[in-house]
Amino acid sequence: MAKINKEAKKKYFERIAPYRKSINELKDKDNRIEGILKGNDAGEPYKRLALADGNLTVVSYFLVMNSLSVSLLGVRNENALNDAKKACSLAIIQLEKVFTDLVDVPFSEYEEALKATASFNEMKRYELVRKTGLALSMVTGSFAENNKWKWAMVDLDARLAAVAKNCLDLKTLVQGMDPRNEGYRERIEFFNLSRKLLQDAADNYRKKYELTNKHMDDFRKAISFLGALQRLSMLLGRQNEAVNLKKKSEIWKKKMESDQKNSEDASRLRRLGGGSES
Repeated sequence: MAKINKEAKKKYFERIAPYRKSINELKDKDNRIEGILKGNDAGEPYKRLALADGNLTVVSYFLVMNSLSVSLLGVRNENALNDAKKACSLAIIQLEKVFTDLVDVPFSEYEEALKATASFNEMKRYELVRKTGLALSMVTGSFAENNKWKWAMVDLDARLAAVAKNCLDLKTLVQGMDPRNEGYRERIEFFNLSRKLLQDAADNYRKKYELTNKHMDDFRKAISFLGALQRLSMLLGRQNEAVNLKKKSEIWKKKMESDQKNSEDASRLRRLGGGSES
C-alpha cells in the first residue's frame, strides 16, 4: 500500500507541474503590472480588470490541482483550496478598486468609476461578474461542509454582490429593459443576478450574525444590502417590492437596536457584579 501511495503521489506531482508553472508565470505577470500601477497610469482601471481576470485563471488552476488530488490521492488539497480562496479575494480587491465597494448609496457616488471603464461595456462586466461568482461557488463547493472558511466565503460573496450592483449603469438601465433593445436578455440576466447576490448577502450576513458571535457589524451589513435592493426596486418603479424591503429593513433595525441594548445592559450588570453568566 505504501508503494502505491508513493507512486500515486509521484503521478500527482507530475500532473500538477504544468499548473504550478502557469500559476507562477501569471503571478510574475501580475507583479509586473502592479509595478506599473505604482506610477500614474491612464489605463489603470483596465489593467486592474486584467489583474482580476488573471487571478480567476489562477483560481481555476488551483481547483484543478485539488480535483487531481481527490481523484489520484483520495484527499482534498487544502493548500490549493486555501490559495484558490486567496486568489478569489485578490480578484475581488481589483474589481473593488475599479468599481468601488459601496453598497447602500446613490448611483452618483460611484458613477464616475463606471465611466472610467466606458469601453468595458455592460456585457463584458456581466461576464466578469458571472465568472467571479462561478469561481467563488466552485471554491466554496470544494471545501468540506463545515470548514473554517465558511463565513469568509460569505464575506467574499457579499463583496462581489456590491461590485455587481456597481457595474449596473443605473442611468441607462430602465431604457435597456425594453425587449426591443439589443442585449435585452443578457441585461435582464445581469440585473437579476445582481439582485440575487444582494439578497443572498443580506440573508447570509443576518445568518452569520445569529449563528456566530452576534457582531453588530454583520447585522449592519445585512441591513445595508437590503437598502441597496430597495434602491434598485424604487428605480424600476416596483413600489410594492420597495415597500416590503423597507418594512423588512425597519424590522431588522429594531431587532438590531434591541439586541444592542440588551447586550449593553448585560455588560453593565456584569461590570457592577450584579449579572450572572448564562
